[in-house]
Amino acid sequence: VQLQASGGGLVQDGGSLRLSCVAPGNIFRTNALGWYRQAPGMQREMVAKIARADLIEYADSVKGRFTISRDSAKNTVNLQMNSLKPNDTAVYFCGAGPWIGGVLFWGQGTLVTVSS
Repeated sequence: VQLQASGGGLVQDGGSLRLSCVAPGNIFRTNALGWYRQAPGMQREMVAKIARADLIEYADSVKGRFTISRDSAKNTVNLQMNSLKPNDTAVYFCGAGPWIGGVLFWGQGTLVTVSS
């Protein structure tokens, strides 16, 4: 595990959480960074990814609620999650890799649970 994720937890429906992921500098500088999630019995899916401030992609299900950002001073990618819903409950993973193609580097998962 080369990426270190943090920030998961339990929150009520409509609440907010912020996830953070620190990457080694060489990985941070040369890859797009993203957040992915996997709910029980489901495939892992992309939530949001960022290559630079003007190249960002969100899953339709989180548009308008989640915001991804990267902090070059801290080699960190953050995911601000607002208006959380029970179906956002999943293990969230950060990943790094080319903008097009598979993730090359994964962090450990962090559990987000949204109660109704």
